[in-house]
Amino acid sequence: MNLLIGLISFAFVTSITPGPNNLMLMASGVNFGFRRSVWHILGINLGFVSLVLAAGFGLAALLLALPAAKTALKLAAAAYMLWLAWKIAHAAAPAEAHASGGQPMTLMQAAAFQWVNPKAWAMALGAVSAYAKGGDLASIALVALVFCLVNLPSISTWVLAGEAMRRLLTNPNRLAAFNWTMAGLLVLSLWPVLQF
Repeated sequence: MNLLIGLISFAFVTSITPGPNNLMLMASGVNFGFRRSVWHILGINLGFVSLVLAAGFGLAALLLALPAAKTALKLAAAAYMLWLAWKIAHAAAPAEAHASGGQPMTLMQAAAFQWVNPKAWAMALGAVSAYAKGGDLASIALVALVFCLVNLPSISTWVLAGEAMRRLLTNPNRLAAFNWTMAGLLVLSLWPVLQF
């Protein structure tokens, strides 16, 4: 029981704290609102659960054992996060974004992002190594299930916070400052890539 409580606590703390996903979700809440960001939320959850399962079944160990693969993952993560930061920094006001066809991340884009997200890798590796002792199917599935259940409401709060901020960001200058700040924070979150 103590192990389960520890796992739930670990899942909550790592899911609710700032990182690339949560920064992008807040920006999505500001720019697109909660309803339009639902697929982004579900994609993060689905992608992260698949990453936990893959890490539990040995993919992470295999990837980390190959230096070239580790370097390729770092480069892909950095490039993709810089591109996302650029998109956030240049996001239009909500009405303009809707009129110009601006879209939040899709389910598949958000799911795929987990595989190059350094915080997601750290979370998955940490959870599997600490809570899936023995690497059996049941313990790996439990870690994935707990993260699925805890992560979804945790990351949703970031979209709701962003949506609540929409009223404050009706001024184009404040919105631009917010988007540039979120983009800057996303770039700063690249720091773990250098240590992964």
